[in-house]
Amino acid sequence: MDFALATEFSPSAYRYHPELHHSDKSAPNLVAIVQQLHESLDPRTVFACFGKIMGQYLPVCGIKLQTRQYQLSWGSELGIQIKQRVSLETIEAQLDYRLTSPLLASQSELFTQIQTLLLRPLLNAIEYDLVSKQAMYDALTELGNRRYYDINLKQALARQQRHGERFSLILLDLDNFKSLNDQHGHLLGDDILRLFAKTLSRAIRESEQAYRIGGDEFAILIEGDDEAASVLCQRILSMVKGNLRLNKFQIQTSLGVAQSVENDSPIELFCRADKALYQAKAAGRCCYRIYEK
Repeated sequence: MDFALATEFSPSAYRYHPELHHSDKSAPNLVAIVQQLHESLDPRTVFACFGKIMGQYLPVCGIKLQTRQYQLSWGSELGIQIKQRVSLETIEAQLDYRLTSPLLASQSELFTQIQTLLLRPLLNAIEYDLVSKQAMYDALTELGNRRYYDINLKQALARQQRHGERFSLILLDLDNFKSLNDQHGHLLGDDILRLFAKTLSRAIRESEQAYRIGGDEFAILIEGDDEAASVLCQRILSMVKGNLRLNKFQIQTSLGVAQSVENDSPIELFCRADKALYQAKAAGRCCYRIYEK
């Protein structure tokens, strides 16, 4: 395992202390620990185990890990600080340890040994999580992609079937987007799509997810009935109308809403929302419509 390790001591001039007594803790079974950590591919689960193991055998009371995509923390933010930079293949991370007491000479060896063995499953989990997210998210807008939409829609319908949890589907696209692409080119079109996606992300709650399901076609799954969806539609329309760059190129949005019903199917729900979207287009665009029979 080829790790590149660099240690930065905190401003308090950390120093290892000489051995004054032997620890009464038994040596850790590192092989068993590594096997246990490899059982999970959730970075947060692996990191929590990492922290607990460090705290069990060493005077470590807190750890923070930061990469370009992640920031994880375990335990206390107080104590003696040790910082380390770690590189493993495509991932670079900074670890910030907090100690209740200085490390003894023997403990420093164990510290390095445990870290070296445990970082591999932790960084493997991070890398797996990143690859999994890339498969579920649209590269241009960073919203969920069509695959992610299909999965979450089926799960929402299954929850409704089991527990009666109603939800609504909102379909929306950009008004005048084709004209913008024809006049100004696809580079500007991509920039507008990214800007619109950020607007959607700001409009929805953390528990909701927006998706790009086609060129300029988007979808949102929202918990609740069509009244809850109406509130979100109004918020989106207001935010788009207030965006100066979107207005500069006369970009607005039309939205169609369909509420899930008992024994619904993904296709049936999508078709109802799509009909509502066409009704919004026919009503003059830059508005929303709720599906009605």
